[in-house]
Amino acid sequence: MMKIGNRMFDVEHDCSVMGILNVTPDSFSDGGKWNDIEKAKKHTADMIAEGASIIDIGGESTRPGHVQISIQEEIDRVVPMIEMVKREFDIPVSIDSYKGDVVEAALKAGADLVNDIWGLKYDERVAELIARYQVPCCLMHNREKAEYDNFLDDLCQDMRDSLAIAKKAGIADDKIILDPGVGFGKTYEHNLIIIHHLERLAELGYPVLLATSRKSVIGTALDLPSDERVEGTIVTTVLGVQKKAAFVRVHDVKENLRAIRMTQAILREGK
Repeated sequence: MMKIGNRMFDVEHDCSVMGILNVTPDSFSDGGKWNDIEKAKKHTADMIAEGASIIDIGGESTRPGHVQISIQEEIDRVVPMIEMVKREFDIPVSIDSYKGDVVEAALKAGADLVNDIWGLKYDERVAELIARYQVPCCLMHNREKAEYDNFLDDLCQDMRDSLAIAKKAGIADDKIILDPGVGFGKTYEHNLIIIHHLERLAELGYPVLLATSRKSVIGTALDLPSDERVEGTIVTTVLGVQKKAAFVRVHDVKENLRAIRMTQAILREGK
């Protein structure tokens, strides 16, 4: 079991849905849709009604080719949204950032989990803050370039390096989630390989989060724009459940949760 905010998650036997709330003007799939606080509130309510167990709030697009924004601009985007969700809803909130100052502001505003796309390697303060606030974290795999000697072995070693940073900072084992980083520092083929071999990440002994929602690997495979990738995302979610993923991070909560429950029903009876 893992405690996030005021909720317990059965990370060994269940797969929970993290709903995405991007408050960015330029995210690849839903940029600009939820910047307004009232629209964000309604979207959060909808995701909770559809079965989201965590709301992940991000203030800077991390799509390929994105422009990095100032720390203050990112804080100004995410803090009001975190405060709104914590005030209006009873649900854990995740902050999607890799910058110490943003993470600190988010934790002060009530964020319950830190989702770091650089696996603690971008800003060393992030690990210290996670340890100080005693919140869980999701450490994602990432590289500057998609260059590997042996892709799966190198990915697992990179994750061990992130885990070593976490350990050194004093982050407890029961507060760590790992994310293979689909779409980050990987070729199209690498993305497909790590989805197929998700169990390699699980072998490191931590809960795994799979975040593929509407990503370019699905667009490339199906030759579809970002707003037509829900079925492709669902396939990856089903594979994730089969490979023991504890969380999926998605835009389309209802559809993915139904796929999770159907997959779990089949696996349960098939044992």
